[in-house]
Amino acid sequence: MKVAVVVGLLLILVAPQAVRAHDVTAVLVGAGDIASCSTDEDELTAQLVETIPDAAVFTLGDNVYVDGTADEWANCYDPTWGRFLDRTRPIPGNHDYNTGTAQPYFDYFGALAGPCCRGYYSYDIGGWRVYALNSETQTGRASAQYAWLRKKLNTEPHTCTIAMWHKPLWSSTRRGTTKMAAMTTLLYNKHAELILNGHIHGYERMAPANPSGQPDPLGIRQITAGTGGRQAENADQWINPPLAISEVRDNTYSGVLRLDLSATSYSWQFLATDGSTVDSGADVCHP
Repeated sequence: MKVAVVVGLLLILVAPQAVRAHDVTAVLVGAGDIASCSTDEDELTAQLVETIPDAAVFTLGDNVYVDGTADEWANCYDPTWGRFLDRTRPIPGNHDYNTGTAQPYFDYFGALAGPCCRGYYSYDIGGWRVYALNSETQTGRASAQYAWLRKKLNTEPHTCTIAMWHKPLWSSTRRGTTKMAAMTTLLYNKHAELILNGHIHGYERMAPANPSGQPDPLGIRQITAGTGGRQAENADQWINPPLAISEVRDNTYSGVLRLDLSATSYSWQFLATDGSTVDSGADVCHP
């Protein structure tokens, strides 16, 4: 049975324009855990993306099920989210690596996935820096990916920063992972605003937190949106009570996360396939 659990303030009664960033410079839309030939939910989330034609599209890993094979990319992902290929900036997930090296993922996205075949890269959009990272390879302090991120953060500072990777550090299910803890500390020390994740088949928004997962008004806000089409987590995957920093969580809906970015602020909306706005809000970038 699916369950919906909401914690904290839920702003679904606020008109969308009231919670969007002022002077929007760019729009991002996406989700993780997306395509499968066994369900039509990925087509429904693709239809949501189509309603935002000027947005850059992100994916949060586990882009195609079950094993990330070339046939699955051609037959399951391409007919749905493949319609946005030219405006998509992806990241890989564990199912994309079920082939061993995720080669079909890198073949499908080509240069859009960054230098082959490391699975991490960065780009700028609307004055923001986005770090697309790879939680499925080496991420510790001795890794090439860690060294790359540390150098980027030290030499290319930005007022507003987002990081995206597949497996979340914090989750009110039993499937959070500490693998990206060192990366999170780097981002926290450089005052990043947002971390976006998939992997958990549901939606959860955290309050800003420090790398230990404690509330911190100057910390990083994490949003998990593994809602692109794969079936929701079972009810017994959800911990009760939720983490102290959990503000909103739901495993009822498939949908997409929309981010409106401005020079110094941002807003979010979780848009469900039934037409509802499950969550929305806004915040400012760190000084």
